[in-house]
Amino acid sequence: MRLLHVVPTYLPAVRYGGPIRTVHALCRGLAGEGHDVHVYTTSVDGPADSDVPLLEPVDLDGVKVTYFPSRILRRLYWSPSMGRALAAKVARFDLVHLHAIYLWPIWAGARAARRHGIPYVMSPRGMLVPELIRRKNRWVKMAWIELIERGNLERAAAIHVTSSAEAEHIATFGWRLPPLAMIPHGVDDPPELSASAPAADIAGAIAGGPIVLALGRISWEKGLDRLVAALPGVPGTRVVLAGGDADGQAARLAAQARELGVGDRVTIIPRHVDGVDKEALFAAAQIFAMTSLSENFGVAAFEALRRGVPVLATSGVGMAEVVRETGAGRVVEGAPAAIAGGLAELMADRQRCREMGEVGRARVIQSYSWPGIARRMAALYGSLLERKVAAAAA
Repeated sequence: MRLLHVVPTYLPAVRYGGPIRTVHALCRGLAGEGHDVHVYTTSVDGPADSDVPLLEPVDLDGVKVTYFPSRILRRLYWSPSMGRALAAKVARFDLVHLHAIYLWPIWAGARAARRHGIPYVMSPRGMLVPELIRRKNRWVKMAWIELIERGNLERAAAIHVTSSAEAEHIATFGWRLPPLAMIPHGVDDPPELSASAPAADIAGAIAGGPIVLALGRISWEKGLDRLVAALPGVPGTRVVLAGGDADGQAARLAAQARELGVGDRVTIIPRHVDGVDKEALFAAAQIFAMTSLSENFGVAAFEALRRGVPVLATSGVGMAEVVRETGAGRVVEGAPAAIAGGLAELMADRQRCREMGEVGRARVIQSYSWPGIARRMAALYGSLLERKVAAAAA
């Protein structure tokens, strides 16, 4: 199949978190299965641009990625040159897969696909959670949904979700949607690294014994304030929060920790962490904490399980269902007292944590490899194309 994926941002713009990596991993897996995979994206990387060639395909692990400039309306990733390319070339593809909502490239991709009769799949990627919509830019998002996104979703060939929790959130809107296909993300194996030492800030953070690790973007949606608020109820427990800082959240969390008298037990590393530094954090962690208000999947938590680290997840996290089913950690409600109870239970028994982590590792290896996920996605695409042929013949 000749496939086009449209996504607002892409590697190397790692500041945007898990979706950047999972879209590329999926595309890489599809290319590995022999499909002709193209990506249309922008060069936006925060206030600057990624150092990439523009308007010509770049090969990344067998994926042909074309970066388009966005000069104005960058928060929406508006790119006239991408719009022209979609209009001129989308008909050359068998199927289009759109990743995200609320952003101009997704609207442009859906519009071009419909105009040329090309089936498209939409992956909302956790952006249709009522609670998150209510808490930030509610009226703007609701207007965009009603004017643009609802039509895009209802006229898609399929909606891709990564967990039953995400499917339930979408169902609350009561729209006439196409079939929902639940296919999780995959998880990469830990990289083979040299024996070099981690950076000084990482080494300082992990000195002094096991930690509770929260790794990912430092943003309000991640519920890290709830994790910090739980610490007075878990004496002696140390927490490390690591990841790119969104909108000054790191400073607010540091202030909260000081006010609660736990500032000496909270270390914040407000930068993207990868490679040797990331592996050092996982190795030092007795527990991985994901206390998000809502999380459609939770890639970093699955990465922790792949490394044998048990997960404490709040009930709004999509991967909580895997933790419940396997016993690879604990699922708690989002109140700080509940989080504190879960942390205290796990931190009190290191051997039990190791056993839980091994159960999680086995499940991830069995069910969440990227080649297997890519084959499941390709099967979905194939079924949609067969349906298109059948409809044309009817």
